[in-house]
Amino acid sequence: MAKKTKKRLVRGVWSKSDLNTLKKLFPSNPTARIAGRLGRPTDAVKKKASRMGLRKSKRYLKSLGRA
Repeated sequence: MAKKTKKRLVRGVWSKSDLNTLKKLFPSNPTARIAGRLGRPTDAVKKKASRMGLRKSKRYLKSLGRA
């Protein structure tokens, strides 16, 4: 049986690549999925997106039954 390896979460500095990925994916993807891809806590992704002024798209929110 294979061992489960827990992905280590990144803390602190955001690289330009991480910021570009966040900017591109945030409007139309679940925050938890973006956090997993970046290897960061979901709350950290939410905070960073908020500080950058990023918002979920109307189309994405509508697909969730919101907006």
